[in-house]
Amino acid sequence: MTENELATEIIGAAIDVHRELGPGLLESIYEECLAMELRKRGVPFEKQVPVPIIYKGERVKNDLRLDIWVDRKVIVEIKAVEVLHPIHWAQTMTYLKLTNNRLGLLMNFNVDLMKNGVERVANRMY
Repeated sequence: MTENELATEIIGAAIDVHRELGPGLLESIYEECLAMELRKRGVPFEKQVPVPIIYKGERVKNDLRLDIWVDRKVIVEIKAVEVLHPIHWAQTMTYLKLTNNRLGLLMNFNVDLMKNGVERVANRMY
């Protein structure tokens, strides 16, 4: 599947999770439920994937952790916040650059309608 096809599946799964649970829960709950929904749909993914940080040729002690990495093509960053801020977008963009991926989905589950909580973050997409 292409990044855009995967994104369609991911967004559909997130909408199903949000319809069932609504806003107001912790990010970890949404992450687990989204993983369950992706699994039901047969979408390959990994959760809490460590990404090493290399600084001036040396590996930093702590790794970053991707919330969900779908088919090693689309990064899903899950939030449950009142408002998404530029730092959330920057975080997702940094994950894309470090993994050399082109598409990320920044998903805020603390919204009335899930479609209002999804932002596509593109890295060198044409």
